[in-house]
Amino acid sequence: MSIYLTAILKSKKESIQDLKSILDNMVLNTRKEEACEKYELQQSLDDETVFIFHEIWKSKEGLDAHNQQPYIQEFVEKVPDLLENPAEIYLAKLV
Repeated sequence: MSIYLTAILKSKKESIQDLKSILDNMVLNTRKEEACEKYELQQSLDDETVFIFHEIWKSKEGLDAHNQQPYIQEFVEKVPDLLENPAEIYLAKLV
């Protein structure tokens, strides 16, 4: 079963470029993963501090493997200090 993931991140105003650099690196590397069907990063038109990921994973196991990648671990370590609030993460299935 495919896993659909939406993540919403709100950067501190002074951290937009630092966060975007980390997120761009994640996009570049994640799209190479076997289990990744879709991995899109969007930035709000109304609020440049808001970033949204739309992801589709072939399986829960593929998503779990993704979360162990070094570039995701870098995200986990560095990004909390760049955000206004913790990231909002939603997992879903297609209905």
